[in-house]
Amino acid sequence: MHCPFCTTQETKVIDSRLVAGGHQIRRRRECSACHERFTTFEIAELVMPRIVKRDGKREPFDEEKLRSGMLRALEKRPVNTENIEKSVNAIKSALRATGEREVSSEMAGNLIMAALKELDKVAYIRFASVYRSFEDIKEFGEEIARLGD
Repeated sequence: MHCPFCTTQETKVIDSRLVAGGHQIRRRRECSACHERFTTFEIAELVMPRIVKRDGKREPFDEEKLRSGMLRALEKRPVNTENIEKSVNAIKSALRATGEREVSSEMAGNLIMAALKELDKVAYIRFASVYRSFEDIKEFGEEIARLGD
């Protein structure tokens, strides 16, 4: 690790701690040359698959797009932020676990709907109505009836 003060390559780790729920490591370092101290953060770089849209376009996975879609469906619903974040992380893990470089938007949408069904049934219906492009009240009723199964 280069020292940000004198750019020497020789630095030593003084202290390491897990932060962000164990998803990052905070390291306190000291430069061997100028003796300045600085902090670095280490996170695992996990490659997410690309999303193949219905029209064949490919785009990089966008965690913020996933989160905002879920938050829109969950708007004014009694679901805490921690549970939403757990669901977002579970969806990301499921996408990575496929081992594929590309996954269909349909697969991603189904994972989101499954997560929303667990979090809040109303949010699930909201998301499904947009995602599946419900045309009339009958389709809403059919989907609500399936929730009881």
